Amino acid sequence: MPHASPRGTYLQVSESLRQEIKEGEASDTLPSEAALMRLHGVSRNTIRRALKVLEADGVVESAPGIGWRVARGGDRRSLAERMADVITEDSLSVGDTYPSEAKLCERFGASRTAVRRVLAQMEGNGLLATVHGKGRTVRALPTPTVRP
Repeated sequence: MPHASPRGTYLQVSESLRQEIKEGEASDTLPSEAALMRLHGVSRNTIRRALKVLEADGVVESAPGIGWRVARGGDRRSLAERMADVITEDSLSVGDTYPSEAKLCERFGASRTAVRRVLAQMEGNGLLATVHGKGRTVRALPTPTVRP
Protein backbone atom coordinates (compact mmCIF):
# COMPACT_ATOMS: atom_id res chain seq x y z
CA MET A 1 0.00 0.00 0.00
CA PRO A 2 1.22 3.53 -0.67
CA HIS A 3 2.37 5.46 2.39
CA ALA A 4 0.53 8.72 1.69
CA SER A 5 -2.94 8.40 0.30
CA PRO A 6 -5.63 11.01 -0.30
CA ARG A 7 -8.12 8.24 0.45
CA GLY A 8 -7.78 6.46 3.78
CA THR A 9 -5.44 3.48 3.58
CA TYR A 10 -7.93 1.41 5.55
CA LEU A 11 -10.51 2.06 2.80
CA GLN A 12 -8.05 0.83 0.17
CA VAL A 13 -7.43 -2.32 2.22
CA SER A 14 -11.17 -2.87 2.69
CA GLU A 15 -11.79 -2.52 -1.06
CA SER A 16 -8.95 -4.94 -1.79
CA LEU A 17 -10.44 -7.48 0.63
CA ARG A 18 -13.94 -6.88 -0.78
CA GLN A 19 -12.64 -7.66 -4.30
CA GLU A 20 -10.93 -10.85 -3.11
CA ILE A 21 -14.15 -12.00 -1.46
CA LYS A 22 -16.28 -11.01 -4.46
CA GLU A 23 -13.99 -12.89 -6.87
CA GLY A 24 -13.96 -15.95 -4.61
CA GLU A 25 -10.25 -15.65 -3.85
CA ALA A 26 -10.85 -15.55 -0.08
CA SER A 27 -11.84 -18.71 1.78
CA ASP A 28 -14.65 -18.78 4.33
CA THR A 29 -12.25 -17.65 7.06
CA LEU A 30 -10.02 -14.64 6.46
CA PRO A 31 -6.33 -14.76 7.34
CA SER A 32 -5.36 -13.56 10.81
CA GLU A 33 -4.95 -9.84 11.44
CA ALA A 34 -1.18 -10.41 11.65
CA ALA A 35 -1.16 -12.13 8.25
CA LEU A 36 -3.28 -9.33 6.74
CA MET A 37 -0.85 -6.77 8.21
CA ARG A 38 2.09 -8.49 6.49
CA LEU A 39 0.17 -8.96 3.24
CA HIS A 40 -0.87 -5.29 2.97
CA GLY A 41 2.12 -3.75 4.75
CA VAL A 42 0.00 -1.77 7.21
CA SER A 43 -0.61 -1.55 10.96
CA ARG A 44 -3.03 -3.66 12.98
CA ASN A 45 -5.21 -0.57 13.52
CA THR A 46 -5.51 -0.09 9.74
CA ILE A 47 -6.52 -3.75 9.30
CA ARG A 48 -9.09 -3.49 12.10
CA ARG A 49 -10.61 -0.33 10.59
CA ALA A 50 -10.80 -2.03 7.18
CA LEU A 51 -12.51 -5.08 8.70
CA LYS A 52 -14.98 -2.85 10.57
CA VAL A 53 -15.95 -1.19 7.26
CA LEU A 54 -16.60 -4.62 5.73
CA GLU A 55 -18.48 -5.71 8.84
CA ALA A 56 -20.72 -2.62 8.68
CA ASP A 57 -21.44 -3.49 5.03
CA GLY A 58 -22.34 -7.07 5.98
CA VAL A 59 -19.48 -8.61 3.99
CA VAL A 60 -17.59 -10.16 6.92
CA GLU A 61 -18.44 -11.04 10.49
CA SER A 62 -16.40 -11.60 13.61
CA ALA A 63 -16.54 -15.17 14.90
CA PRO A 64 -15.30 -15.51 18.49
CA GLY A 65 -12.46 -18.02 18.69
CA ILE A 66 -12.22 -18.20 14.90
CA GLY A 67 -11.45 -14.67 13.73
CA TRP A 68 -13.05 -12.97 10.76
CA ARG A 69 -15.10 -14.89 8.23
CA VAL A 70 -17.05 -14.12 5.11
CA ALA A 71 -20.71 -13.50 5.94
CA ARG A 72 -22.86 -16.08 4.20
CA GLY A 73 -26.19 -15.29 2.64
CA GLY A 74 -27.66 -11.86 2.39
CA ASP A 75 -26.74 -9.08 0.06
CA ARG A 76 -23.05 -8.82 -0.92
CA ARG A 77 -23.32 -5.25 -2.25
CA SER A 78 -21.73 -2.50 -0.23
CA LEU A 79 -23.91 -0.42 2.06
CA ALA A 80 -23.37 2.54 -0.30
CA GLU A 81 -24.74 0.55 -3.26
CA ARG A 82 -27.72 -0.72 -1.29
CA MET A 83 -28.56 2.77 0.03
CA ALA A 84 -28.32 4.29 -3.46
CA ASP A 85 -30.63 1.54 -4.72
CA VAL A 86 -33.28 2.65 -2.18
CA ILE A 87 -34.13 5.48 -4.59
CA THR A 88 -34.98 2.97 -7.34
CA GLU A 89 -36.48 0.26 -5.10
CA ASP A 90 -38.82 2.71 -3.36
CA SER A 91 -39.66 4.47 -6.68
CA LEU A 92 -38.47 7.83 -5.36
CA SER A 93 -38.32 10.83 -7.68
CA VAL A 94 -36.32 14.04 -7.50
CA GLY A 95 -37.69 16.09 -4.60
CA ASP A 96 -39.09 13.08 -2.68
CA THR A 97 -38.11 12.54 0.95
CA TYR A 98 -35.36 9.97 1.48
CA PRO A 99 -35.81 7.57 4.46
CA SER A 100 -34.53 8.70 7.87
CA GLU A 101 -31.28 7.50 9.44
CA ALA A 102 -33.24 5.40 11.93
CA LYS A 103 -35.23 3.65 9.18
CA LEU A 104 -32.05 3.02 7.16
CA CYS A 105 -30.28 1.53 10.21
CA GLU A 106 -33.21 -0.80 10.76
CA ARG A 107 -33.58 -1.69 7.07
CA PHE A 108 -29.91 -2.57 6.55
CA GLY A 109 -28.93 -3.68 10.06
CA ALA A 110 -26.12 -1.13 9.99
CA SER A 111 -24.81 1.24 12.63
CA ARG A 112 -25.83 4.89 12.61
CA THR A 113 -22.18 5.80 12.00
CA ALA A 114 -22.03 3.63 8.85
CA VAL A 115 -25.35 5.03 7.59
CA ARG A 116 -24.22 8.63 8.21
CA ARG A 117 -20.94 7.98 6.37
CA VAL A 118 -22.82 6.74 3.30
CA LEU A 119 -25.38 9.56 3.48
CA ALA A 120 -22.50 12.06 3.47
CA GLN A 121 -21.07 10.31 0.38
CA MET A 122 -24.45 10.42 -1.33
CA GLU A 123 -24.78 14.14 -0.58
CA GLY A 124 -21.24 14.72 -1.84
CA ASN A 125 -22.08 12.83 -5.05
CA GLY A 126 -25.16 15.01 -5.57
CA LEU A 127 -27.76 12.27 -5.05
CA LEU A 128 -29.25 13.76 -1.87
CA ALA A 129 -29.77 17.20 -0.40
CA THR A 130 -30.41 18.05 3.23
CA VAL A 131 -33.15 20.55 3.96
CA HIS A 132 -33.00 21.91 7.50
CA GLY A 133 -36.08 20.78 9.42
CA LYS A 134 -37.29 18.57 6.56
CA GLY A 135 -34.64 15.85 6.35
CA ARG A 136 -32.99 14.56 3.21
CA THR A 137 -34.53 14.71 -0.23
CA VAL A 138 -33.60 13.08 -3.52
CA ARG A 139 -31.62 15.57 -5.60
CA ALA A 140 -30.76 13.31 -8.58
CA LEU A 141 -31.47 9.79 -9.71
CA PRO A 142 -28.58 7.29 -9.56
CA THR A 143 -27.06 6.13 -12.81
CA PRO A 144 -27.71 2.45 -13.47
CA THR A 145 -24.75 0.16 -12.89
CA VAL A 146 -24.07 -3.01 -14.79
CA ARG A 147 -23.56 -5.97 -12.49
CA PRO A 148 -22.08 -9.29 -13.64
